[in-house]
Amino acid sequence: MHDICELMAESGHKELKAFRDDNTGLKGFVGIHDTTLGPAAGGTRRFSFESEEEAIIDVLRLSWAMTYKYAISGINMGGAKAVIWIDDNEHCSEELYRSYGRIVDSFNGRFVTGGDIGTGDRELRWINMETDYVIGLPEQFDHPPNYHGGGLGVIRAMEACCELVYGESDLSGVHVAIQGIGEMGYSMLHYLNERKADVTIADPNNEAVDRAEDEYGVRSVDPDRIFDVDCDVFAPSALGFVINDDTIPRLNCDIVCGAANNQLDDEEKHGSMLHEAGILYAPDYLANSGRTIDDTDLLRKGGYNFDRATAMIDGIYDRMLTIGKQSRQKDRPTYELANEMAEHRIEAIGNMRDNVQTIRTPQW
Repeated sequence: MHDICELMAESGHKELKAFRDDNTGLKGFVGIHDTTLGPAAGGTRRFSFESEEEAIIDVLRLSWAMTYKYAISGINMGGAKAVIWIDDNEHCSEELYRSYGRIVDSFNGRFVTGGDIGTGDRELRWINMETDYVIGLPEQFDHPPNYHGGGLGVIRAMEACCELVYGESDLSGVHVAIQGIGEMGYSMLHYLNERKADVTIADPNNEAVDRAEDEYGVRSVDPDRIFDVDCDVFAPSALGFVINDDTIPRLNCDIVCGAANNQLDDEEKHGSMLHEAGILYAPDYLANSGRTIDDTDLLRKGGYNFDRATAMIDGIYDRMLTIGKQSRQKDRPTYELANEMAEHRIEAIGNMRDNVQTIRTPQW
């Protein structure tokens, strides 16, 4: 296994906390990457990792991405993430999550969590029984029907990509291949259907595929064939690391823009490969930042404001347009330019105040 401190140093992490509770079967890690902009926040992923090393690398990469996601979105939060490492995907109980809730509470507000793969509304409510530092529950927000900040944000990034590649942002008739139709992927289907896009989906969950086909009339392919679909936009919206040496040669698209975290298996290598192949890549932490923007608006002065949150989500379009234009002008991969944009804000704010160590009281 890699040296843990070395791994943390490579990515600039501040903390990695391991936790365990044998009574409930709880074990996992919380990674806090940076608190320059504010207290650290990030979702909790419950997943059956193959090894401790895999779990640690995942939490470090995910929390790093959260720092950049907040920075590029103009949110005054630092990046964090948590993973609950289970041996069996069916291991999900109230006592497991309430025990984890006490772990979250032990950070005294330096870490605020929300949902992720394996952790939905039910699980967040269990966590919330033990700590106030939870965001993302439906009852915390005043949302209109069928609204999903995360899905909307990806669509706004996709519209900007189409403006850059095709000269217009209209998604009508644009063929989008979505890999994964969980919560985020399904919300994208709703917005794509509104915009009259042509959609092909893939997911190992046959029940979810059947539901999408019935509700939206979309086509589906086997999960292992989704990379080969002849489309305009490929939208990775399940697990990460799917853009790699094996899949890039199979892509038959002009744009990669989806909801998954850590889409590039190796950011530098595969981000450059996409650029050299003439495929416009929407940096994942920018494209999927809508849910984060919406959730963390709860922590701003006065509590959640729908108009304010959606205005910030609309800003994803402008940020993607800026990065895409710079990529074309400077002949540089989009991931490099997005990273620089985020790092510039972290550095600028860091120069005017110390890293956040004080407790912020949630306004709910």
